[in-house]
Amino acid sequence: MPSYRPMIRIFAAAMLLFALTAACGERSYAGEKTKSAAAFEKMISLVGEWEGTNSSGQAKVTYTLVSGGTALMERLQSGSEPEMITLYSLDGSHLTMTHYCSAGNQPQMRTAAITELNGTLVFKVFQVMGMKSPHEDHMTALTVTMPDRDHFTEEWTFLEKGKAQTNLFKFTRKS
Repeated sequence: MPSYRPMIRIFAAAMLLFALTAACGERSYAGEKTKSAAAFEKMISLVGEWEGTNSSGQAKVTYTLVSGGTALMERLQSGSEPEMITLYSLDGSHLTMTHYCSAGNQPQMRTAAITELNGTLVFKVFQVMGMKSPHEDHMTALTVTMPDRDHFTEEWTFLEKGKAQTNLFKFTRKS
């Protein structure tokens, strides 16, 4: 009667080797940061107070990390307009944001899947909450550009009476 023990031992050793190789492979990828997580960390670097200008004159913005570090809160004040709040967060391969607008609605925007880090994030609207009609004025896009640690811009696109208008904010970190 032939003995199958050597074959069973070889099979068991091969399975063990396969399992160890798979576990090592997972470990090397688990430590790597995704592009979207790195982009969110870049947004987190904005935490603090900023001063700037836009078409209304003076503007100020404050960033605070909230919800155990999972969301970034922006408090934006432009001229004599009411303060607005925007919350940014990581969502898989995207960054998302909800803007609590002084117009009384809440546009929700997301980036495309982040595949490269170039200092610019483009958010596009995918849903607007709180509108009384589909034709109500609302934000439709935001482009955030962070060329260095102490400067950034936000270009907001607002749909007003069916026409897109942009408002460019230029900020410098407050000392």
